[in-house]
Amino acid sequence: MIFGESGTGKELIARAIHFNGLRKDNPFIAVDCASISESLLESELFGHEKGAFTDATSQKLGRFELANHGTLFLDEIGNLKLDMQGKILRALQEREIQRVGGVKTIKIDVRIISATNIDLKKAIEEGRFREDLYYRLNVVPIELPPLRQRREDIPLLVRYFLEIFNREFGKEIKDITPEAMESLVNYRWPGNVRELRNVIERLVALTKEGIISHKRLPLDILLAVTTGESNMGEEGLLLKEAREQFEKQFILGVLEKVEWNQTEAAKILGVHRNTLIMKIQNLGIKRV
Repeated sequence: MIFGESGTGKELIARAIHFNGLRKDNPFIAVDCASISESLLESELFGHEKGAFTDATSQKLGRFELANHGTLFLDEIGNLKLDMQGKILRALQEREIQRVGGVKTIKIDVRIISATNIDLKKAIEEGRFREDLYYRLNVVPIELPPLRQRREDIPLLVRYFLEIFNREFGKEIKDITPEAMESLVNYRWPGNVRELRNVIERLVALTKEGIISHKRLPLDILLAVTTGESNMGEEGLLLKEAREQFEKQFILGVLEKVEWNQTEAAKILGVHRNTLIMKIQNLGIKRV
């Protein structure tokens, strides 16, 4: 069981476990339990027989069967409804499944890796997660810390993503300035590694120089670091308010400079036009 915030790389850990283990030559099948509708999830996991329901025009193998002798990765398992939790528990205990609409029992040999970004113990107390399933899954727990708790990884990840997106966009950006790197290290990264990856992708795509400078960083990062929000705790609400006021005045100044041309203002601020529109609405910025 892999525990960690969204964007910390739980699926990468699952893949590392699979491809460095005895089952590496067999399938790795991933299921995002949060993205599949409740009505389709049982069919996705266990498969169905032809005619099992209206749209079942042919037999379909489920993810358990597809992952046989390999690894089934159940991502965001904390989002499962109780009845589906019970069906998964039975499959794990009996090591067998039954397709929807079928009568045949199918033996399976699957290693389960699951992941969640919610507190399952709290979910158990609230009656939202089965305690017996929790202990069945939580044999080897892995706690994946958020990026803000492993800031020493940020320079390594930045240069790794630079290499990836240089190849993807045909660029030759060699590095990032020390000032820019310091801002990235000091930012809190609420979206974790996924957010960092997206930021570097944007920077590589838009930067024309051979090195990424501090002025190229997104406005959200610059403002958070400048106002100290990157290290703000629960007691920092006044600081958050000060940041919002600063941000509001900063954006208003740019808008007035370009006579409220939102497309031009977005370019100057280094954000997408839709992001600027959202900021204008959220911060209550009005033209006078």
